Amino acid sequence: MALIGLILYCSVYICVLFGGFCSAGDPFANFDLVFDYLTVSPLGVPQQVIAVNGKFPGPVLNVTTNYNVVVNVKNKLDESLLITWPGVEMRRTSWQDGVIGTNCPIPANWNWTYQFQVKDQIGSYYYAPSINFQRASGGFGGFVITNRKVIPLPFNTPDEDIVITIGDWYTRTHKDLRASLDSGKDLGMPDGVLINGKGPFKYNSSVPDGIKHETINVDQGKVYRVRVVNVGVSTCLNFRIQSHNLLLAEAEGHYTSQQNYTSLDIHVGQSYSFLVTMDQNASSDYYVVASARFVNQSEWQRVTGVAVLHYSNSKGPASGPIPDPPNDGNDNSFAVNQAMSIRMNNTASGARPNPQGSFRYGSINVTDVYTLRNVPPLTIDGKLRATYNGISFVNPNTPIMLADTYKLKGSYKLDFPNTPQNRPPTIDRSLINATYKAFVEIILENNDTVVQSFHMDGYSFFVVGMAYGEWTENSRESYNRWDAIARSTTQVFPGGWTAILVYLDNVGAWNLRTVNLDRWYLGQETYMRVIDPEDEDQKTEVPPPDNILFCGALAHFQKPQRTSSASFSIRESLKLNFTLMMGFFAVTYMML
Repeated sequence: MALIGLILYCSVYICVLFGGFCSAGDPFANFDLVFDYLTVSPLGVPQQVIAVNGKFPGPVLNVTTNYNVVVNVKNKLDESLLITWPGVEMRRTSWQDGVIGTNCPIPANWNWTYQFQVKDQIGSYYYAPSINFQRASGGFGGFVITNRKVIPLPFNTPDEDIVITIGDWYTRTHKDLRASLDSGKDLGMPDGVLINGKGPFKYNSSVPDGIKHETINVDQGKVYRVRVVNVGVSTCLNFRIQSHNLLLAEAEGHYTSQQNYTSLDIHVGQSYSFLVTMDQNASSDYYVVASARFVNQSEWQRVTGVAVLHYSNSKGPASGPIPDPPNDGNDNSFAVNQAMSIRMNNTASGARPNPQGSFRYGSINVTDVYTLRNVPPLTIDGKLRATYNGISFVNPNTPIMLADTYKLKGSYKLDFPNTPQNRPPTIDRSLINATYKAFVEIILENNDTVVQSFHMDGYSFFVVGMAYGEWTENSRESYNRWDAIARSTTQVFPGGWTAILVYLDNVGAWNLRTVNLDRWYLGQETYMRVIDPEDEDQKTEVPPPDNILFCGALAHFQKPQRTSSASFSIRESLKLNFTLMMGFFAVTYMML
């Protein structure tokens, strides 16, 4: 018993070193991720991409509900780096969120260790760079949180998991792309669509020779959980597998009412799990397709990703035309109806024994209403910028959480308008002064010409309404107040609106943004500052980690980091300390 007590003491010691945010009784999952440049030719043209551990895309990180996740990041790029974890609801710790408004960037040739707990979560997510337009060159990978074995799945356990990343792709580097935006130019049409970092299978003569495509190997009769995430720059992609039904099972950490789709639109930043039964006769391989949506199809035909689904007993290669995308033409209702057909499974348990749908959001009174309206990029002070409510956000020199901890004044303003204002657009550091434990309605109005994705860090929200046209007070009558899907990223169609409901119970500074990388880079974002007013010392918020980085007005606090091969990462240091302590206590115990 004494030895068990010593082991628990050591676990608590590790948690203290990491700033107090972990549960000593929950397991740790440790990862080392090295971000570096790599030359590959996904579309037949040699180009520099951002690889993770020498892979493009990066490795899939697999953890289990309630795990404490420790990710040691080594930045071997020639510029600063931040990694964010969209959809992972970090409780009370926006210190680990990995966006420039809350975290100082990791300098080139530095290590930095993320530590967070995936408490009460399951589902399909991803990680990606959040600054310097780097996501356009890679640096992304899947992030999977599996349920604990004591919590049953709302479907039979699949035979295997398959993670697929899809996304539009440019052969220009992220530096060239951001230089185009800086000079006031549009990015133009992407050069293609990648599936798992590879270009299209040669399904017709328009595909150049020598392009390496992705092959997904399966066995006849098995059921696979196919997790698909759109990690692209700005293009919605329609995903489909020739001759196979996609039984939707989960969307960004929430089990869905199970229904079959022949294809599904996956917007930038969104992720889904499908149950796919390999029930075909394997007379040949089958196409896996990701093609651009809401564009001129004839002009964008070459911007199509095609992989191959290969049965182990296949009798020949895939051939013939690829399966068609939805034939909705000018029918705006198809895309909206498909989006709103995705419903929550209110009888399924998620990460906890109690049903996810037990939170009766439809009967809760809304306490605050925000309308966020965007318009096409425009020139402000001689620069091309994008806005919400006429404000183009510029990140503070000293991140929000750091400024609050050190009581710096003037780093940002808590005056973001609740509704669009009739005034000239401006560039500002304006945040939403949110009310802790408020139940909030946010109406997203897209007055731009392109479909956009909206994302909220730190939370899942209920997507209760969506339509083309102008939102009015009467639009609330169409809201789904019973089984709307909860997720962290939703689409907003051009000339339309989307309404979400969210309970603000997670203190911190949380980023609200468009996931479309060009609009995000141009300033279409803000932050929601959530503070517990009854906690004067802000003890409900996790304190800054011991390995905190300093920048801006506090840059003088930053100590140099050793970069020699002899230097230890924080995780390695903890392992060494733990090993030494365990050895010491074991010897002590034997002497008792």
